[in-house]
Amino acid sequence: MKIKVQETHRDGDARATTITSNRGQIQTPVFMPVGTRGAIKTLDTSDIERLDPPIILGNSYHLMEKPGSEKIAQLGGLHQFMGWDGHILTDSGGFQIFSLKPKISERGVVFNSVYDGAKVEMTPESSMQVQQDLGSDIAMMFDVCSELPATKESLAKDMELTLRWGQRCLDYHNHPTQALFGICQGGVDLDLRVESAERTVELGGFDGYAIGGLSVGESRQEMVPALQAAIKALPNEKPRYFMGLGDPIGLVEAVAAGVDMFDCVMPTRLARHGTALTSEGRLNLKNKKFELDPSPIDPSFSTDQTGRYSRAYLRHLLVTNEPTAGKILTLHNLAWLMDFVARMRTSITNGTFAEFRDQTYKIWS
Repeated sequence: MKIKVQETHRDGDARATTITSNRGQIQTPVFMPVGTRGAIKTLDTSDIERLDPPIILGNSYHLMEKPGSEKIAQLGGLHQFMGWDGHILTDSGGFQIFSLKPKISERGVVFNSVYDGAKVEMTPESSMQVQQDLGSDIAMMFDVCSELPATKESLAKDMELTLRWGQRCLDYHNHPTQALFGICQGGVDLDLRVESAERTVELGGFDGYAIGGLSVGESRQEMVPALQAAIKALPNEKPRYFMGLGDPIGLVEAVAAGVDMFDCVMPTRLARHGTALTSEGRLNLKNKKFELDPSPIDPSFSTDQTGRYSRAYLRHLLVTNEPTAGKILTLHNLAWLMDFVARMRTSITNGTFAEFRDQTYKIWS
């Protein structure tokens, strides 16, 4: 068994599930902290263990470049390399690569390395090999992430190439325990979203499905219908993953559509720039009004491991450029967002998701 999903509760289209793998169980909805290069920025593995996320994300492209996936394989795989026993999902690297404006062909992509400018090629087969070398629990197929806005003709072309690459990923992938997820594209065109989802499912063999190519700058009014169109074409018995989503309103909208899994660099990036996620919304702790504020970051978040630190202390660290501030706020933001998702799961099991959604809008709109 690579992966199994049991839906335990439903409130409208929002659902709570238990995903079971060879490594253990994941309760969904679940937010996955991003450890791009094998580390969540500013944190070490003992910090991650205290946060206790059921799954984290690593990036195949960056790990392929440095230190190299073959080296990680020689050292026992990414879990051993990091000293982390929990689940790991690896992104194929497609999103990062397409931000580098690669040359795209039927074979794959060629682009310049972000590290030394050297020419690098990546194909569906090499992406699969990199992820098998890393030994993640869940691998992602290699896809074409369309830049928005785009014409329907351009989106359809990218979708067709993504489908052909998806078949090549399935043909190459042979890891005995690693699950492989397909990725649906189609931009914000509703017909293409449905077609992409249906045809990705028809390829057969995928252990779960992701919605890619959204949350890339389009409006929420464009994103939500495209997401809903794709979800309705995906099977209930497989996990659904929205790639690159982490803001509270986006999360409740995606869960309302039936999404199970999310990842985003937002909470860690905000932390490094001095912004905290709280029950009051975002707080920019560099603001002078916090100079003498003895309150914890979020008084309503009673289980916060960083609750001992006052807003005044955090502001002091931020304005004096102490790197400790980034670590404390990263721990807080990740813990806060994981707690937010856990409370959302509870609302689904209690049949109060609509109220949770309304409250989220009141705070975060």
